[in-house]
Amino acid sequence: MGEAVGPVTRALIVAAPRSGAGKTTVVLALLAAFHRRGVAVRAAKSGPDYIDPAFHEAVTGHPSLNIDSWAMPPHLIPGLAAEAAAGADLLLIEASMGLFDGLGRPPGRSGSAADIAARLGLPVLLVLDVSGQSQSAAAVARGFALHRPDVRVGGIVLNRIASERHREGILGAMRDIPLAVLGSLDRDDAIRLPERHLGLVQAQELGELGALIERLADLAEDRLDLDAIQSLAAPLPSAAVASEPALPPPGQRIAVARDAAFSFIYPHLLAGWRRAGAEIHPFSPLADEAPPEGCDMCWLPGGYPELHAGALASATRFLAGLRRFAAGRPVHGECGGHMVLGRALIAEDGTAHEMLGLLHHVTSFARRRLTLGYRGALLLSDGPLGRARTRLRGHEFHYATVAEPGGDAPFAMLTDGGGRDLGPSGGRSGRVTGSFFHAIAANAEKPA
Repeated sequence: MGEAVGPVTRALIVAAPRSGAGKTTVVLALLAAFHRRGVAVRAAKSGPDYIDPAFHEAVTGHPSLNIDSWAMPPHLIPGLAAEAAAGADLLLIEASMGLFDGLGRPPGRSGSAADIAARLGLPVLLVLDVSGQSQSAAAVARGFALHRPDVRVGGIVLNRIASERHREGILGAMRDIPLAVLGSLDRDDAIRLPERHLGLVQAQELGELGALIERLADLAEDRLDLDAIQSLAAPLPSAAVASEPALPPPGQRIAVARDAAFSFIYPHLLAGWRRAGAEIHPFSPLADEAPPEGCDMCWLPGGYPELHAGALASATRFLAGLRRFAAGRPVHGECGGHMVLGRALIAEDGTAHEMLGLLHHVTSFARRRLTLGYRGALLLSDGPLGRARTRLRGHEFHYATVAEPGGDAPFAMLTDGGGRDLGPSGGRSGRVTGSFFHAIAANAEKPA
């Protein structure tokens, strides 16, 4: 076990019946309002997601960790929650998709936010998008409150109210169910976060983010019962921050590409690597920086290289420096990083941009196809992510396709979340490996 946390933190799951209901907007409004009040508030995300946690961090100033009941061994979850809450009075955990959405099995390991709520004994603040309905919202709330006995829905926030008449009609129906409505937000396109093909636009790309956060704090103070929401939160179970990393560090001094093209790396991995004694050395390919020479391994995370393909193809110091690095040291690319390791990246307009050529595939964003879901991976050779036959859990989420496979030996064998065989994935050549697979944790099971 690791270092024990300090005073007890109270925590709350913020969830909704579906994606797109406004969870992130409500979470950001609550974070901003509590921060303004002087509450030491932190955030976490249930399930695989890179973009929402970056918005959380922009408000709180602290990394937002991911907690995942399918991809992470159960024994890691209390320690990760404790790590996410370190130094906080209040922890808000934002759900992915709908509250009960996941793989559906096995019980407690489905990947749903409901699993996290049940395991940690935390109540749920349910965000209801009530656009296009009125009294029916009460039936939805009642169904969610009764659906799973080990998950307690403690309060409701109504989102996208159209008018005062609309609000009063819903509140009248809500009086017939034993759930408190703890506030409502009007329909307002000015507070909706912009989106692109992998979800929201990244926090670092929104120059007006500071003003939006202030506006959300104002709305939360005016329209949400902040005292009641804070009181709804329950004490987080006492736990020690786990000393065991979810994934062993791939090197002692790790060069990590970090900029708008390479931003998708899970904070719990970086934190675990540091606790295990590794050093993290960021560099920016978009600034034409090569990986630092003192490093013994290079990690290219996912992100949006397709939006910066021309700039990356022109980053001569980056390309030459990484090719030299790979001649004697391991390099691994996840998703977007895997695309850049290949021979070329075909942009949306059909232009082929030359990439590193350390692997031999060609990827295309002109021929798009959504690939999404949990993945199990069986490594086929020794490498930065572990020894051959190591099993990992993670996910895929991309629109890019492989235009030319290139002929490299495969990196791993993949299965979907239900264990169905998906065949070989990625490539390896010399010390270089890559795949569209995003690793979340080693699949090492211990007693919960």
